[in-house]
Amino acid sequence: TPQAQCNEPCPPGYRKGPSGGIHACCYHCVPCSDGEISNVIDSEICHKCLDDYWPDERKVKCIPKTYDYLSYEVDILSQAFYIISVLCSAVTLYILALFILFRDTPIVKANNRTVSFILLISILLSFLCVFLFLGRPVDITCMLRQMSFGIFFSIAVSSVLAKTITVYIAFKASKPGSYWRKWVGEKISNSTVIICSSIQLLICVIWLSVSPPYQEYDMDSYPGEIVIQCNEGSVIWFYSVLGYMGFLAAVSFVLAFMVRTLPDSFNEAKYITFSMLVFCSVWIAMIPTYLSTRGKYMVAVEIFAILASSAGLLGCIFFPKCYIIIIKPERNSRKHILTKVKL
Repeated sequence: TPQAQCNEPCPPGYRKGPSGGIHACCYHCVPCSDGEISNVIDSEICHKCLDDYWPDERKVKCIPKTYDYLSYEVDILSQAFYIISVLCSAVTLYILALFILFRDTPIVKANNRTVSFILLISILLSFLCVFLFLGRPVDITCMLRQMSFGIFFSIAVSSVLAKTITVYIAFKASKPGSYWRKWVGEKISNSTVIICSSIQLLICVIWLSVSPPYQEYDMDSYPGEIVIQCNEGSVIWFYSVLGYMGFLAAVSFVLAFMVRTLPDSFNEAKYITFSMLVFCSVWIAMIPTYLSTRGKYMVAVEIFAILASSAGLLGCIFFPKCYIIIIKPERNSRKHILTKVKL
């Protein structure tokens, strides 16, 4: 009698499939499909593994899937982001300390030093919020990461907008009998930061109330892996946060471009123009890349955009001032300003 057959027995990891011939004892050995196993010889069917299990290489037993996220311990990308964020935060703290130390000098007082301090602190917080994107996501970090990112960046861009408005009003008020003279001062700048940031805060509060982000397990994107990620909840509100931030950046860019040639030694308009150009370029490039990736690489794209745009703001706006404070202190004087204006 087990010898009347046209082929060798099917090994584990395969199942018997009909050959289509006239002999019932003839069959093909068909490999088990993805996610299925067989652990006996000449199996008629393959058995599907549970959702959190995956077949081994031979497809003879189910083994637990591995969890995938930006881990501090094993992911080089996560470690790189950690180091970059720490270094950028240290540089921002150094610049903040430098500005506090030289707070009474003309270059720090130019274009509202209070707004400069707010901008530096918001850039620092933007660098630090990267840590919420690293490690294993949970519900609370999923909510905090997008809210903190949206609010901190809005404060930063609102501060840049306030600086731009200060330069624009100063330019308009320089003409004799100008209507804009009564708007010169810190009040309009501070109000701009408060109002523009409050709108973004309101958007985030509504987002949390309607459909907040939460942790989810993606079982299907990558074979053998469970991607632990954050579901943004409402995509509409997520893009509302990005859209509002882009609107503030666009307004800042247009105003700064209009007054970039203002003859002032400490005029920030040309630096703001370039910083907003960098900022907008990063986020415009980020959106299609973000939509075309999955899992931890989607998070990595957003982290890169946060680091790059924050560094762009820091470098374009504050590095030229630090250069004058540290390398060219003779230019950080009222006498130099008056000479420059007369020329």
